[in-house]
Amino acid sequence: MPIALSTNHPRAATLVNRRRLLRQAEQLLRHCDAGDRTVSLHLVADAEIQELNRRYRHKDQPTNVLSFPFADGIDPALAGLPIEELGDIVISLDTAGREAKEFSQSFGHRLIWLVTHGLLHLLGYDHERSEEEEQRMQAREEQLLARLTNHRRFPMPSLAINVDHVATIRQARGTIEPDPVAAAAICELAGASGIVVHLREDRRHIQDRDVLLLRRTIKTRLNLEMGANREIIDFALELKPDLVTLVPEKRQELTTEGGLNVIAQKRKLAQTVKSMAARDIPVSIFIDPDPAQIEAANDIGATFVEIHTGRYCDAATELARDQEFQLVAAAVEEACRIGLRVNAGHGLDYRNTAPIAALEGIDELSIGHAIISRAVYTGLDQAVREMLAIIREARY
Repeated sequence: MPIALSTNHPRAATLVNRRRLLRQAEQLLRHCDAGDRTVSLHLVADAEIQELNRRYRHKDQPTNVLSFPFADGIDPALAGLPIEELGDIVISLDTAGREAKEFSQSFGHRLIWLVTHGLLHLLGYDHERSEEEEQRMQAREEQLLARLTNHRRFPMPSLAINVDHVATIRQARGTIEPDPVAAAAICELAGASGIVVHLREDRRHIQDRDVLLLRRTIKTRLNLEMGANREIIDFALELKPDLVTLVPEKRQELTTEGGLNVIAQKRKLAQTVKSMAARDIPVSIFIDPDPAQIEAANDIGATFVEIHTGRYCDAATELARDQEFQLVAAAVEEACRIGLRVNAGHGLDYRNTAPIAALEGIDELSIGHAIISRAVYTGLDQAVREMLAIIREARY
């Protein structure tokens, strides 16, 4: 491997998408005509980089990135050998995080900038040598980062707003306000790319009338979440939404509590998918981040899977959240690998969405409760725009 990546930071698993970072770093090597060379990349905390900075640069303070060219201090007798190792780049994830906030960048953008900066040092650039050299190095950094942006394989995920919670407030008083149809229009004007509604068997929030009006009025995409119940299936076949998402449904639950067990219901769900396909309605299956469920969803002909992010969002500790994040990341990658399109949602809010939005391969994030809750304080238009900003900044 051209890049040997090591991490020594307690939150590296959540902060860093290893596969994306490795791919981008390898692209940087190729763009620098050094694709046949190797680099050791170390991601550490402030304490470790401060010690290295003190030992080798006599500066007893943390810094963002240090580069150690392999050729520095090499035995002259080895100088003529065809050595492929460029050297080591050490990056403090703590400092990278502070700088990302300072410069209003996503963490991923700041991290790959530091990799680029460190790599150029390994290749002989040195901004401390002169003002002219600083300008030359900065221009090269901008050029390389622009090339990475142009080679992005996946677009940013779009944002679909679930307006069920607007209907929940209305149904609590049995009146006509607030209207989820009007809320959907505001969401679209604020930049949402889709509207999601869950038509439940007990009609506890969204009503048939709401869905019919949304089908006629929204300008983006309508995603109808539903259980595989005969009455609801017939309703969906007549409605022809832009997407049907099959979800588990229990009458006693406050909200959907987990992913659908596709393996246990393959025959029934396959028939539902087949019925929808006959009316040209694509189907998404809401599942836990489980490779076996992903394979089962593919087997029954689903077009999409929606990865359940609830356990990631509800994790009580950083370690548990890191572990759940890795499961989600692996599920997204596996679904893309076998040709499924991928959405994600459940429990996402203004604090935990960015790492999920940064995962390459996700078409759309479905978010409802957090946005409607924020709207109580800021207004719905502003709440949608704030979430869109988080998603857009998650990947540069």
